[in-house]
Amino acid sequence: MEMTPLEIEAAFHSCFRRVQLIGGASEPLYVPATEDRCSAQIYYREDFAASALHEIAHWCIAGYRRRQLVDFGYDYVPPPRTMVQQLDFFKLELKTQALESIFSLAAKIPFQVSADNLETSPTDFACQVEGFSIEVHSWLEQPAGNRARRFLAAIKDNKWTA
Repeated sequence: MEMTPLEIEAAFHSCFRRVQLIGGASEPLYVPATEDRCSAQIYYREDFAASALHEIAHWCIAGYRRRQLVDFGYDYVPPPRTMVQQLDFFKLELKTQALESIFSLAAKIPFQVSADNLETSPTDFACQVEGFSIEVHSWLEQPAGNRARRFLAAIKDNKWTA
């Protein structure tokens, strides 16, 4: 049975106490902790489980420096994009979407690759994401994959599913 967004939040919060995962946002956003607010915040779209997993994947991949910056320091270029901008988007999203696909499988949530652009077909990118999952599995075994490994173990834990 598919995990619900609330179950994903519960699994996430069981692993990471100083980061809040918050649904209901009109757009995803990462806000680092500050002196005034001791918890970082990850906002995901509306109540979409896939959006929660995607934003968690971004957070798990981001290194210490990126986690100190709003939206990990990335400048989002909304569609429509030029061909070069779309290729840059795919390059930046490859590892994130490959990790999201692994999380989705564990959470029993259908994974769909995203081009984040209705004018672009994600077909070729989907093949790249699928092929890159082997590298992500290897990355999960490294120290840098610790957060992702912890979250993956939590979502595989049956106590989060109804």
